[in-house]
Amino acid sequence: MSETKPFKTILYATNLGAHMRPVFRQAINMARIHQAKIIMLHAVAPIGTTGQAILSMYLPDREVHEIEQESMNQVIETMRERLKNYCAEEDDVCKDKDELIDKIAVSAGNPADVINHYATTHNVDLIVIGTHTRQSKDGLLGSTARYVTQHSKTPVLVVPNG
Repeated sequence: MSETKPFKTILYATNLGAHMRPVFRQAINMARIHQAKIIMLHAVAPIGTTGQAILSMYLPDREVHEIEQESMNQVIETMRERLKNYCAEEDDVCKDKDELIDKIAVSAGNPADVINHYATTHNVDLIVIGTHTRQSKDGLLGSTARYVTQHSKTPVLVVPNG
């Protein structure tokens, strides 16, 4: 039987939705218990091939790439702003935020694939994810949470957020 090791790096997967506070609170609590660092990750759907083709008809490839990069930077700024607001409202939860939040990352792709790939390539010890992207009565888990739990090689903590 393998020995359980403490979590050093926790990946908090967020969709920036209104129901993510309990999930983030749980990531903070786990980081404190394990003296771990948190990576905040948001996956952005890439421009599809149809969108890429339409844009390339009107803009050079370089400009399309710049627009994508600018969008990613805006999402990172939104994440920083939400973190700041969250900590202002829930002071007791974020008192150590500067030491707990190691990185804010945005990556393009299918959210479940992005989360699993990021966890593997960044030596993540635990993934913290919400049950649903939006409120749902369809089942216990949304499609992203279900896929991540079924395919991840990293332990996953699924937090109710519906």
